[in-house]
Amino acid sequence: MPNNQTLLIRNAKVVNEGQIKTLDLFVEGAFISKIAPQIDDVADVEINAMGKLLLPGLIDDQVHFREPGLTHKGTIETESRAAVAGGITTFFEMPNTNPQTTNWSEFQNKIEIAKTSSWANFGFMFGGTNDNLNEVFAVDPQLVPGIKLFLGSSTGNMLVDKPEVLREIFSNTKLPISVHCEDEQTIRHNLSVFIEKYGDDIPMSFHPQIRSEEACYLSSSTAVSLAKETGARLHVFHLSTAKETQLFDSHSDVKTKNITSEVCIHHLWFSDADYDEKESLIKWNPAVKTAQDRHGLWTALNDDRIDIIATDHAPHTMEEKMNPYTKAPSGGPMVQHALSVLLESHLQGKISIEKIVEKMAHNPAKLFDIDRRGFVREGYFADLVLVDMDAPYTVSKENILYKCGWSPLEGQRFRSRVTQSIVNGFLTYDNGVFSSESAAMAVKFKR
Repeated sequence: MPNNQTLLIRNAKVVNEGQIKTLDLFVEGAFISKIAPQIDDVADVEINAMGKLLLPGLIDDQVHFREPGLTHKGTIETESRAAVAGGITTFFEMPNTNPQTTNWSEFQNKIEIAKTSSWANFGFMFGGTNDNLNEVFAVDPQLVPGIKLFLGSSTGNMLVDKPEVLREIFSNTKLPISVHCEDEQTIRHNLSVFIEKYGDDIPMSFHPQIRSEEACYLSSSTAVSLAKETGARLHVFHLSTAKETQLFDSHSDVKTKNITSEVCIHHLWFSDADYDEKESLIKWNPAVKTAQDRHGLWTALNDDRIDIIATDHAPHTMEEKMNPYTKAPSGGPMVQHALSVLLESHLQGKISIEKIVEKMAHNPAKLFDIDRRGFVREGYFADLVLVDMDAPYTVSKENILYKCGWSPLEGQRFRSRVTQSIVNGFLTYDNGVFSSESAAMAVKFKR
């Protein structure tokens, strides 16, 4: 719904464009109209943010909210609600739903669903397959953030494995091409070896040996080489190995990079030492790998070889997750707790607050040419998040908002939390309470 309210935020420690400054913000309708050390205007809603950090709303460029077709796992409504509680005010959802988002009719259907149900601003990736080149080349660049290609097997059988199709897409698509990189032949060979030994009930700890470093590097290096050859705008999703980070340049401005990369929260937080306790709850594709890989990912994130942090939020029911290895789906829920993980990592000395904002707000906005989001600037949409750095909580079933009702982080105590999320100037989430209305809208692009 349109937002005609005014909002004043006082005394916030604003984290924006590499600096932290104590400022007031005045919001009129959906937009930030004034930023200053002191603002005396009268507003409909006022928040005293003394002692709190104010971040631009986070932009998660990779989620699976499961609607349509897989709504027993999650819906746009349930998962976007959890995202807003976690400080994510914009998401890009992936195309491997049921039906797949591989034609314009299904793309528009998702937009219509989100218009009436989403708590966060939304965009939808368009899926490329072996058979839909005409659809890919006809998409509206004002509405589509990018093309998503699965170069390893995925939910929904969207594997793109024809070299001529890949080359055609890389050579002729002007939009960012986001890729899931794992070599399918390597994975199938590795899986056959373990099935021969264990049958279906392979110990989960072997997941990173099946979906191995070799499988990841072979696929990502091939994609990078093809992008260099064709000039494609390539974005490599969810790096999981230190070796892959060597494929990327370490300058910080994503606007001047033709090839960029991303890391996900779970690959920064977990390692293969956690499989014994967490088992299938940390079964992702690509797999969580070694502590050395995790260290390499943190290093590449901080020296700017990795440009974006995302969640790859992918809920499944606990019943599904409890299946034997070959039947237990990969993926897990993360949007509600991603910022908590990063803030805890900051308190552990692994990353600065400014870098978190760069990787989860500024860079996604720049990479995908998002219109007036991702920064705290006058004239920009008022997508804002307030964080209390001294407000401990423990993740438990009682405070999990995902439809699937579980998290791989259950029992984890975090020292900070999101207190308020503002979407298009509307106080959508306030200390555990959601507004009765949403001001979310479809994201536009500056193309």
